[in-house]
Amino acid sequence: MIPLRQLSDVRAAGHLVWFQPALDRLRSLRQESNPQLRAFFSKDSPLYVARAPGRLDVMGGIADYSGARVLELPLACSTTAVVQRTAGPSCDLATRRGDGWQFFSIEQASLVERGAALNAPAALAAWFAERSADRWAGYVVGTVQTCLQRVLRDGQERPEGLCVLIDSSVPEGRGVASSAALEVAAAMAVAACCGIRLSGQELAADCQAVENHVVGAPCGIMDQMTSACGRRDRLLRLHCQPGSIEGYVEIPAGYRFYGIDSGLSHAVSGADYGTVRTAAFMGYRMIAATAGLSAEREGTRLRIDDPRWRGYLANVLPAEFTSVGAGLPDEMSGAEFLARYDGITDTATSVRPDRLYPVRRATEHPVREEARVQRFAELLGALPGQPHVATELGRLMRESHLSYSACGLGSDGTDRLVELVSAAGPEHGLFGAKITGGGSGGTVAILGTNEAEAEVRDVAARYRSETGRTARVFTESGPGAMETGVLQLEPAELSA
Repeated sequence: MIPLRQLSDVRAAGHLVWFQPALDRLRSLRQESNPQLRAFFSKDSPLYVARAPGRLDVMGGIADYSGARVLELPLACSTTAVVQRTAGPSCDLATRRGDGWQFFSIEQASLVERGAALNAPAALAAWFAERSADRWAGYVVGTVQTCLQRVLRDGQERPEGLCVLIDSSVPEGRGVASSAALEVAAAMAVAACCGIRLSGQELAADCQAVENHVVGAPCGIMDQMTSACGRRDRLLRLHCQPGSIEGYVEIPAGYRFYGIDSGLSHAVSGADYGTVRTAAFMGYRMIAATAGLSAEREGTRLRIDDPRWRGYLANVLPAEFTSVGAGLPDEMSGAEFLARYDGITDTATSVRPDRLYPVRRATEHPVREEARVQRFAELLGALPGQPHVATELGRLMRESHLSYSACGLGSDGTDRLVELVSAAGPEHGLFGAKITGGGSGGTVAILGTNEAEAEVRDVAARYRSETGRTARVFTESGPGAMETGVLQLEPAELSA
């Protein structure tokens, strides 16, 4: 269940450092020139503060939606949400973006009451689709809707209104799960404010549903699970069927995973990611048909009776793929696929007749990536006694990177960063790098020694001088949201 902590508990546990930026921001609201900010929170009821980190995708990435294992590291950068009950009828949001603040307000009853215009995720998604300037608010309002509906299902009294303040150090659109950090932080704080009991896995699943069905981004679950359940300086080993934590992999002493932001924005709601995801589900449908598995339509989706692979492409072994995947086309139009196979099992995407899909590469990637992830985890455990294993780990990262590019999810920026890391090589303490998350830009993950931080920064500086792009470096891990919990704070304690 979500840990609820007092200020003294946070200090005693050593977690104050992770909440300190939010507390400093709350104290500074009194000096803001904007009267709306100065009066955003009242002095009459508790504040609930939650923070959730971004993540570095070390191995696994886009294979999560195909049921693969992934290895994810929570980062030190995080998003903080501060929530307070109000007597008013609205859900009021404030967020700091760039050098300024943005505000948003919505009638809270419209999100949950029977017959209300926006009481379903699809209706909320359509409403935000017509308001591009307020799209950021959809991540938060979706989590508020989910929490309030839980309150009503449990027979509890919902709050009349809520104030939610968001502040973040997770860069947007850089492949380090800024959207998941936002959703998890907001959902944790709102749930605590409403007295909802949730496990980390339930919290992550709710947040993924918001991103899929309110925001409209067809992401897998690894981002939300890492942000919620990750642990500092450990790789979360997650089996995405649909989201089982298999353990936390220790990073061997003397080694570290770094990240460098390519400066190229990426979004899982973009066409490339969605096309590759859909193509993978098309490939699974075709493999199932080749294997003689029966399929039937359930509403807008197909259901495949699959005792062999249990509905997950990642369960197809590489040796099996050689035979069952032999007939997959390199590309296929959506129209041709629908005419022959009727549809796919994915609940977050659909086949577009007018689009050409990279079926073979998108289908092969999760099959090979699952094998790479398992081998990577095994070798990481052997690294302390066998330093030469680091080179093999780097090779697996590069194979993953090349597979992304083969699917159509590469970019010139991330390719160049991988090349620069490779050129520095093991003699400078750098063993390998790969594109992360949804690809098509974003951040690269790097395996190196602890002493290689200066070399990583030099790679970033060289890349920056060549391209003029930001090239932010990530060097530190941080705790997941469940590890730090939610801080319940009385307004008077802000002066403490």
